[in-house]
Amino acid sequence: MPPTVKSDISVRVKSDPRPQGGSVRIGELSRRSGASVRSLRHYEQHGLLDAARTSGNYRDYPDTSLDTVRVIRTLLQAGLTTATIGRLLPCIELIGGQATPCSDLLTELHHERWRLDQQRQALARSTGILDTVIAAAR
Repeated sequence: MPPTVKSDISVRVKSDPRPQGGSVRIGELSRRSGASVRSLRHYEQHGLLDAARTSGNYRDYPDTSLDTVRVIRTLLQAGLTTATIGRLLPCIELIGGQATPCSDLLTELHHERWRLDQQRQALARSTGILDTVIAAAR
């Protein structure tokens, strides 16, 4: 069972200064967010992004998707899976570039942190073993 730690959890992302309410195509969203077109399709496939389809079957994303993609990328960099991010996104409120998850998710976030710490410890053990093998080969 993972240990419980009290913490204030927030993620800072850069907000786009452009007015909200429009839509962007996948190429523009890719350019503005820094995420590849392939990544955006992957996020959509996993239910992290929603896109309307034009009459020509092009993806049309709401302007708010830019901030969503930035949050997704930040959480992926933190080591969370797309499945976990999918559970977090509906509960994240973005105000002035500050993405804050609701307190209901603190347990899950603490579990993810514990899981990452376990991975870090396993890597440290592996590195130690490899160092021993390297030293023996000298």
